[in-house]
Amino acid sequence: MNFGIRILGAAARLFGPPSGDPSRKELSPFDKNVGDAGVAAALIALGAKLAKADGVVSRDEICAFKNVFQSTKEGEDGIARFFNLAAQTTLGFEAYAKIVYRKYKHRKDILEDVLDGLFHIALADGIVTDTEMDFLDATGRIFKFDERTFSRIRIAHLGRASDDPYLILGIDEDITHLELKRVYRQMANANHPDRLVARGLPAELQKLATHKMAMINKAYAEILARRREETTPLSSRT
Repeated sequence: MNFGIRILGAAARLFGPPSGDPSRKELSPFDKNVGDAGVAAALIALGAKLAKADGVVSRDEICAFKNVFQSTKEGEDGIARFFNLAAQTTLGFEAYAKIVYRKYKHRKDILEDVLDGLFHIALADGIVTDTEMDFLDATGRIFKFDERTFSRIRIAHLGRASDDPYLILGIDEDITHLELKRVYRQMANANHPDRLVARGLPAELQKLATHKMAMINKAYAEILARRREETTPLSSRT
């Protein structure tokens, strides 16, 4: 049985038969019997419902979802069917988010990857609406991110990454060079795609992990470049 069909089966158990509204028979987020396919179904539903949050599921949002959630060729049809079903309404997204949180509550790095993916989908059409931001904020609270962590993720995606690399790394501007290097190495080690996969990151989110690692490297490089410029005498600059 391929992964797409297993997801459809899990979706039917979690949210009722495919012919109905997927939010009308939600599993309690505290049910302990949600397997990997059920968690995958919850991830798909979160992406689909976020795409619907601004009223219309655009082609760009569907493409963004495919970039975030990878699947095997044989699983694409089943995943697409469930995505279309879940995208009929935003109702019930909190229950999906709680399923994901329960699975990864001890893995904040994976929860952050999921939120990164949702921001990626929200930005696919070039703007994050108020309803989309409310969705993202609510999901962040369900994932139990504090305000600073959520702000760092939000700003990284909404255009200030190049202006504020310190926020991407979660550090203050007066941090020492030695401490900066220590924090960077710690983040790089914790977020390296190979290590995340080894520690349980779903294969479907590997693309996103690579993108996140690139953001961390870029922020670190920008801080180093700024500090070199700040310490270079004006007479030596070209």
